Amino acid sequence: MSWEAEASGRRGRQKTYSDAAIQACLTLKVLFGLPLRQTTGFVESLLKRVELDWSVPDFSTLCRRQKTLSVAIPYKGSAGPLHLLVDSTGIKAEGEGEWNARKHGGPKRRLWRKIHIGVDEETLEIRAIEVTSSSIGDAPMLPDLLSQIPPDQELGSVTADGAYDTRKCHDAIAARNAHAVIPPRKNAKMWKPDTAGAKARNEAVRSSKYLGRALWRNLTGYHRRSRVETKMHCVKLLGQRLSARDFDRQVAEIQIRAAILNGFTAIGIPRTVAVG
Repeated sequence: MSWEAEASGRRGRQKTYSDAAIQACLTLKVLFGLPLRQTTGFVESLLKRVELDWSVPDFSTLCRRQKTLSVAIPYKGSAGPLHLLVDSTGIKAEGEGEWNARKHGGPKRRLWRKIHIGVDEETLEIRAIEVTSSSIGDAPMLPDLLSQIPPDQELGSVTADGAYDTRKCHDAIAARNAHAVIPPRKNAKMWKPDTAGAKARNEAVRSSKYLGRALWRNLTGYHRRSRVETKMHCVKLLGQRLSARDFDRQVAEIQIRAAILNGFTAIGIPRTVAVG
């Protein structure tokens, strides 16, 4: 890691600390649930333990840099095609509405953020993540999640629930030459087969009506989507609510959670073996 920032070559004051240094400090903050001031003291004590005379960013620097931080989310990747599992969930945020209600009175408004993630089925690593307000639906964010997958990465399949059964989602999956494992709605009608995504979706409608929804889910492996729900639970194990108040800082906080979980996953994951 390069702790000090490199010269940008532009006019004005240069950054003292690199993005990696800021992310390392904020990682400890998120992992142990520390305030910014305690994070600064904790990092300083760690550097003294390893006998490094590096300076430590103060709490105001961490707060300022968190807003524009480009978080690096490491991953190993799987061998062969990527099978992506997609889901979303809501998380409580300490927002402006709740603070104003506490200070000035009036009704207490709850502020939620929505987390959209794509998980590698084999390695259980988070490969794509987006953060939106609670008013944004699930389906509109699927193309943005797929855009985070490198173009040279072969995409085998995309598994999601029925909320993603839209034309844009099927067309975005078909554009990546991937197979969509999305259960059609109960009252699903045939679409006009003018795109590759619509044709694939019509085949899913025919199969689910002919075989039945339960057998269709077993044959397509739809049950694998439970792994992304487990990963969502892991995200919330790092805290049931966000500590940042600004939206951009909340995005960075959630991305840091994803980086922490990918680091834990790289160490090792349990393997379940049926006995008897």
